[in-house]
Amino acid sequence: MSNKPLVELTNICKYYSSGEAEVRALDGVDLTINQGEFLSILGPSGSGKSTLMNMLGCLDKPTDGEYQLGGQNVASLSANELAGIRNQKIGFVFQSFNLLEYATALDNVALPLVYSGIKAKERRQRAAKLLEQVGLGDRLDHKPNQLSGGQKQRVAIARALVNDPQIILADEPTGALDSKSGAEIEALFNQLHAEGRTLIIVTHDNALAERTKRIITIKDGKVISDRAPIGKENAISHC
Repeated sequence: MSNKPLVELTNICKYYSSGEAEVRALDGVDLTINQGEFLSILGPSGSGKSTLMNMLGCLDKPTDGEYQLGGQNVASLSANELAGIRNQKIGFVFQSFNLLEYATALDNVALPLVYSGIKAKERRQRAAKLLEQVGLGDRLDHKPNQLSGGQKQRVAIARALVNDPQIILADEPTGALDSKSGAEIEALFNQLHAEGRTLIIVTHDNALAERTKRIITIKDGKVISDRAPIGKENAISHC
């Protein structure tokens, strides 16, 4: 793991109006994530963790504060510029997979490359290589309805990797899976971490969070804890 900051959030706030009341979904969040970290953002429903995920993923902009991603202040970018950041620098993995039902595994993985302007032959080659790496080399032409839940999530992970992003951002990635498939996906994340990838898992599952390397707990829009997993208090450094 590098000591080079990849993500730097400074006093990030996100406020919403609800009638005459002001809802503080995020209230002064400070967070630094170094390149190569494998961490979880933990919190119950309504804690602000989904809003924080949206900020980290450039899906939303803060009301106030600064977000530096790889040294670039993305909080001030336009919608089109943020779309480019999402395509090139962030790989998303969702609980519900978000695959195109009519498309093959190969075409689902290759889709982000279409928006990057990559030619068809290279798209197919890169997608096939990643599907091979996640253990689906014999499922290239299968559509989602021909795949198990664990296989669908592997396709989604391959799709997240296809543009070689700086961050993998996973929202409850094992939430829709049985325990065996969930363990296989966790093993794949550990493999990606060993390769030097930066992984952020957003979850309400304490057990899953404890199997990452760093746990950020959020409540009422604030970071209330930033720690190593239990029993591994000296395992990480993010200073």
